[in-house]
Amino acid sequence: MVQFDYDIDDFMSDCQARNLRPETMQSYEQSLRTFEKYMVEVQKVTEASAVKEGHIKEYIQYLRTRGKYTVVANEQSRKYNIPQNRPDLNKPISDITINNYLRNIKVFFNYLTENHYIRQNPFMKIKKNLTNEHKIVEYISDEDFKNLIRCFDLSKFHEYRDCTIIELIMDTGMRVGETLLIKLSDVDMVRRSIYLPPENTKSKKGRMVFFSAEMDKSLKSWLQFKDRYRDSDYLFCTNNGKPVQVNVFERNFRMYASRIGLKNAHPHMLRNNFAKRFLMNGGDIYTLSRLLGHSSVTVTEKAYLDLNEEDLRVNYAPYSPLKNIMKKKFK
Repeated sequence: MVQFDYDIDDFMSDCQARNLRPETMQSYEQSLRTFEKYMVEVQKVTEASAVKEGHIKEYIQYLRTRGKYTVVANEQSRKYNIPQNRPDLNKPISDITINNYLRNIKVFFNYLTENHYIRQNPFMKIKKNLTNEHKIVEYISDEDFKNLIRCFDLSKFHEYRDCTIIELIMDTGMRVGETLLIKLSDVDMVRRSIYLPPENTKSKKGRMVFFSAEMDKSLKSWLQFKDRYRDSDYLFCTNNGKPVQVNVFERNFRMYASRIGLKNAHPHMLRNNFAKRFLMNGGDIYTLSRLLGHSSVTVTEKAYLDLNEEDLRVNYAPYSPLKNIMKKKFK
């Protein structure tokens, strides 16, 4: 076992002690093990303390030239992941993905520096992020959303459940993982609110979200249906009363979207559309940031302030200075 292994294991133990989400820890581990493999096999560097700024820059180029699924931390994983069957094998790795790798590796080196395991952080002079084109929020038209809701067979338990989940995410902007972990005790039908406990949120901070009168009707109907067939503490459950897994719902969502010819669809589109529609309907960015559970308004701005010309035209109309002046003048 090389020193790199010990350093990564120590970092991962610290992450576990800080009770980081399993998904976050898996992302760290995958990024670090892949980087370690490159450093040991290509650069012949076996200790994190020997990593230099130049190694990071060369790793960036290495990722760019290798392509998707050609770089793995463990060769044995190819046996069950079967990358050769993936349609995007060898296609360029996006700068967004590389930025995610670099962010994870930087957190690792920050940890080593702060705990005095290494003297100099190789990321000190590395540019914060690679420049990449901002991806515009996918927009679901009113008609597409209505068609999506109409395509469900509400006599089937799992389809009624998934239809209600889709409506709720569009109405509240919750993440899919947050939505699937809601318990009945988290829902306040009187105040039309849902409490998301810290252990269920990405930020590890509890927050409150709210649903509309329209959603209130949908939830009450769903609960009457659910209670006839399932006994579970979860608002949305499987046949065994357990919470629905994110990957299962994502797979189902793509299937429903294909029924109506909605291409490149994924559940996060619903959260994106909630945010854009909230802004288009006159909501403010600060309130939106709180509802989405972002760490700061800056995060919300980067993710959702990409309104196109038509959006700006529609938003401008009610606030025209001349229009409002003249309305007051002739009253």
